[in-house]
Amino acid sequence: MAVATSDIAVGGRVAFAAAGVGAVLTQHRTDPRLGARGLDLLRSGCDAAATRDALVASTPERAWRQLAVVDARGGMATFSGDHVMPCFAEVHGAGCVVLGNMLAGDEVAPAMIAAFEADGEPLAERLLRGLEGGLAAGGEVHPERSSALLVAGDQSFPLVDLRVDLHDRPVVQLRQLWNTYRPRVDEFVQRALAPDAVARAGQPL
Repeated sequence: MAVATSDIAVGGRVAFAAAGVGAVLTQHRTDPRLGARGLDLLRSGCDAAATRDALVASTPERAWRQLAVVDARGGMATFSGDHVMPCFAEVHGAGCVVLGNMLAGDEVAPAMIAAFEADGEPLAERLLRGLEGGLAAGGEVHPERSSALLVAGDQSFPLVDLRVDLHDRPVVQLRQLWNTYRPRVDEFVQRALAPDAVARAGQPL
């Protein structure tokens, strides 16, 4: 997932993903409990639609919630309650879904889809390009202040988990972080799995 908002700590409150399980995005009047509960439902065997339905049915404040679920088989489901602030979006693309609220206009979500679908780069790069495409199309009605990029790989820890908070240009800063982190993604996985194989002079393992 790639996400940005005018509020703080979007990476810690909104995005949830687990290897071999799927991903859950919970936003608007954000309830992080829905992210953890959604992953549990996916682990139990529910697909994206069943997970979305269970979360909505069990949430009394559903009118304030906005959800996206992607399961490990590529299934996608979304929900936007009646109180979600316009302009909001639920747009499905090829292997992706865009969820947004308080957007600058209807063109933001399609721009994100188009940027994500543009080429075969690694998933994290495509996600970030989607975020940049949405920002270029107008982004949110308020200036963004935090951003995050989260990708689950095949380990119990995230393959990519980058966050920016209280920044005047959080998406630009997220791009800088990703450009620095990208060449070392595999190295950091190997540090966990086979530290002797990635010893580097002057650097801790």
